Amino acid sequence: MSEQAGKNTGLQAIGFPSTGPLHWNLSEAALYEEAVRRAEGVMTADGTLACRTGTHTGRSPNDKFFVKEPSSEQHIHWGSTNRPIDEAQFDLLHRDMAAFAQGKELFVLDAWAGAAQDYRMPVRVVTEFAWHNLFARNMFIPENDQAARDRHQPEFCIIDMPNFKADPAKHGTRSETFIVVHMGKRLVLIGGTNYAGEIKKSVFTILNYTLPLKGVLSMHCSANIGAKGDTALFFGLSGTGKTTLSSDPARQLIGDDEHGWSDTGTFNFEGGCYAKVIKLSKEAEPQIYAASRRFGTILENVVTDPVTRAINFDDGSLTENTRSSYPLRFIDNAVPSGQGGNPANVVMLCADAYGVLPPIARLSPDAAAYHFLSGYTARVAGTEKGVTEPKATFSTCFGAPFLPLAPGVYAKMLTEKIARHSARVWLVNTGWTGGPYGVGSRMKIAYTRAMINAALNGELDAVEYTRHPQLNVDMPTSCPGVPNDVLDPRTTWSDKAAYDAQAGKLAAMFVENFKTFETGVTAAVKDAGPRA
Repeated sequence: MSEQAGKNTGLQAIGFPSTGPLHWNLSEAALYEEAVRRAEGVMTADGTLACRTGTHTGRSPNDKFFVKEPSSEQHIHWGSTNRPIDEAQFDLLHRDMAAFAQGKELFVLDAWAGAAQDYRMPVRVVTEFAWHNLFARNMFIPENDQAARDRHQPEFCIIDMPNFKADPAKHGTRSETFIVVHMGKRLVLIGGTNYAGEIKKSVFTILNYTLPLKGVLSMHCSANIGAKGDTALFFGLSGTGKTTLSSDPARQLIGDDEHGWSDTGTFNFEGGCYAKVIKLSKEAEPQIYAASRRFGTILENVVTDPVTRAINFDDGSLTENTRSSYPLRFIDNAVPSGQGGNPANVVMLCADAYGVLPPIARLSPDAAAYHFLSGYTARVAGTEKGVTEPKATFSTCFGAPFLPLAPGVYAKMLTEKIARHSARVWLVNTGWTGGPYGVGSRMKIAYTRAMINAALNGELDAVEYTRHPQLNVDMPTSCPGVPNDVLDPRTTWSDKAAYDAQAGKLAAMFVENFKTFETGVTAAVKDAGPRA
């Protein structure tokens, strides 16, 4: 059987026997040509492909569903994050989506999710748009060997049809937009949104289900390796600096967003990066800046000059959530294998909109468990639809929207691994200082880099620390390359009473949020958190 015939049979097996033109495993250049031919995007002056996503400039978390079916029902942590949809509704959605695809030109990619040979998952991504297929090619690990492609048997298929819109009354969705996961049929259906990030996050959600059941911790974090072979993890939600801070010229990049931690070490889930690039500059983020101006890179909602096609990273008129999608190999010092050892340091990033968290604090193992379960940050403008300015939030394990299992599963695995490998844990605030959002200023990237470098290099091991009375974390009193008054957030506020009140307000929010987890943790973990 020819490759084409075999692949066509593969689409029929998942209920998509398309009668239109099918493009299998196209190269970057070919996908560029198709995207421009179909007016999906424009070529910029730097050779990147600039595309726009229309109404949806971020994820739609309220439109994601899991099919309630026997193979997964007992494992999924049902609730506001993991909403159920019944199999009959899924079948109707699947059937109508397949009918919509008839006669349409489609693009198919065979790839891998996961760099570790023992845990990688073969996936197939079927897209209506050529640029979405290029996005998937950038973000996953494409199978470029012809013989290997002939043997490629996807464990999961992702079907992405932005122009197909659901009927909530008929299909059981909340709106015309949907991301529906069927663990039993190994299918993900995406429609009603042009935002390519839904493809990436769907695969991450699947791995967050399958890997912990195999004893591997799945993590929403970036990772890099130092000159001495020491691996560091950077947890944090979108906009907190995972990509920026892990892309360090002095360290090798494993990956910028999603990783697994097995008994033998850390491995990247992806083959590319999806960097936030609003106000991107060569001086502050040289690696991302260089990668975002290369052929093969997709610029999502980045404004370009209509005549010269020059890129304007400072223009946020379409969204603050402008993105750059590029292969990991575009980072000069990326780790080719996408793998590293067991982490020596774990950094938990947050963007504190209240401006009261210290820029860096050392956490005990119990405090690490507390803050991992809390997952405090601020939703950054544009990351999700309808969010126009930073808003304080708690996202369990720094990735609640993508966690199908109970939060305690991930937290228990993390704390056990931290203890087993004696990893140091740090809480880093990349948000505001000197006052809350609208009054204070965003923490300087140069200071944050200096503090993280000092932590990873062991330079903060011997300095003195002081305990924050309300937030209950240990703050270093000195750090190379950082003014001492920056290290204590209270000193950066002109009105000290206002700071104390704001710190008390945030501490109370932590306490209230953590009531959800109190019955499942030790007293030591509970006591390691802020004090209202």
